[in-house]
Amino acid sequence: MRRHRITGLLGAIALAAGTLAAAGPAHGLTPADPPSAHGLSRADPAPAPGRTPADPPPAEFGTDWHDPLTPAPPVTRPATRSCEVTLAEAQFRDFTPYQGSYAPPAGCGAGPWAKVVLRLDGKVKGRQYDRLGHLSLGGAEILRTSTPQPSPDGITWSVEKDVTRYRDTLARPQPVEMLIGNVVDDTYTGVIDVKVTLTFYAAEGGTAAPDTPDRVLPLTSPSVTTPRNTERLLAEVYATGSGGGCEEYWYMTTPDAAPYSCKAAGGPHREVRVSVDGRLAGIAAPFPTVWTGGWSNPFLWYVTPGPRAFDVQPIRYDLTPYAALLNDGRPHRIEVSVAGVPAGQSGWSTPTNLLLWQDEARQVVTGALTRHEQSAPTGHSRWTPAAPGGQHRLDTEGGHRLTVAGHLDTSHGRVATTVTRTVRGTSVHRWTEGENLDALEATWTDEESVTHGPTTTRTARTYTMDGETTLGAGDRLRTVLSLGDRADTVTLRGGRPVDSSRLDDRYTGDATYTANVPRDQRHAVATTTARYRLYGPQAPGGCYDRTVNTVQGTVMADRRRC
Repeated sequence: MRRHRITGLLGAIALAAGTLAAAGPAHGLTPADPPSAHGLSRADPAPAPGRTPADPPPAEFGTDWHDPLTPAPPVTRPATRSCEVTLAEAQFRDFTPYQGSYAPPAGCGAGPWAKVVLRLDGKVKGRQYDRLGHLSLGGAEILRTSTPQPSPDGITWSVEKDVTRYRDTLARPQPVEMLIGNVVDDTYTGVIDVKVTLTFYAAEGGTAAPDTPDRVLPLTSPSVTTPRNTERLLAEVYATGSGGGCEEYWYMTTPDAAPYSCKAAGGPHREVRVSVDGRLAGIAAPFPTVWTGGWSNPFLWYVTPGPRAFDVQPIRYDLTPYAALLNDGRPHRIEVSVAGVPAGQSGWSTPTNLLLWQDEARQVVTGALTRHEQSAPTGHSRWTPAAPGGQHRLDTEGGHRLTVAGHLDTSHGRVATTVTRTVRGTSVHRWTEGENLDALEATWTDEESVTHGPTTTRTARTYTMDGETTLGAGDRLRTVLSLGDRADTVTLRGGRPVDSSRLDDRYTGDATYTANVPRDQRHAVATTTARYRLYGPQAPGGCYDRTVNTVQGTVMADRRRC
């Protein structure tokens, strides 16, 4: 945030998505078990290099700090035979993509597997912006991530992701493409060195393979022809506002009339939409990702990145009500757009995969789209000009509701699907003339209900952002910020709850440094707290609760409560 004015002071973030788009499809990823990268048990605090847990933190940031980590849980693994395959190994200095080839492992069966885990191990030293990275396999996006900003002495980090759902793609030899667009010159010296592996776990003994899509189709063009016996259809969209322009921090943009340095004619309300043959088929609220140079203050993110910064998760849409229309054997148009982006303005990347399940006992599955209802979408901003010496204020709210329903006549009977999704966003943006104070308080909700046969799954997602950046005396720039990523899910069968889960991922930070000076004169200080809580069947033992506290880049506490 405020990079539009302070970029020259900070040199913080340049996620080059616009260039990435030209290099081909792909992007997405998940955090590893960070302490394992440091050789520590999960319950122990992770001291910075050269210190013990009892040492006090340094008075300010130096030339080195703890390697980046997140409090999220590691990907669980079954106790079965495993095989590892190197998917990519490259050093990124520019915008030349890595291209290679993949073949399934021979020692863990031909699939389906009990689990497949992708792991990225990276290292970089010197000075560098954070960068956006993507990885595709057979044209299908399987990983998108951003990178941490390095210390002069160098850092390493790891990210993991469960990619079992891409079993259809993983079962055959495929071309590989990976790119972390980067610039290396006399000033920005950091070469991003990464290795990506896949570890396959065999389905054997009492460990069965999970239900995975029968087909994974990358949406490389709007025109697509699906198998005629499709009985379930999901779309996953790796949507990111990025590229160095205003859409990188779309939640701070203002209408043209307001005196602010980042414009969007309709204000900051955004909505990611999927259409089928020109008809709206899905809506969602984009996640307000804060990259590791965000809010004009990289010291907030050197050790603990914000939620999803290393794990850009796709938005999922259940398009099953449209399967009957798509099953006619003809090409159809499936398109993704971001509502609210000014006409002709770039800055969003939306690589998309279609995940399909087929009815093995039918060559053709027929049915009908039976319902399509939507509210009138809203999204408007009200600017209140500043009084002399006061603050400008922009109040924004927007929302939309969509319900679609259909049925399919499958080999196991008629199955009806109804999908209802409601998105809403509200925000208050305050700033002073010259933007020496810049603040935002915002909440986005995305509520979804999917009824498929006798089963209903309801998910309520809430994203929050509350922060303020000030540039004060002596060019001391301070950012105080809190972020939240929450989701509650309940599954009902026959109207009775049979499963539930809760995710609560929170970050708070307070960082100050002197702008407009060389790196070694910034006298930067920062405290951060990241806490990740997960309850339900996806959590190890049903409960996961981990908190990481840092001061001046030193991990002061790494606590587990479950």
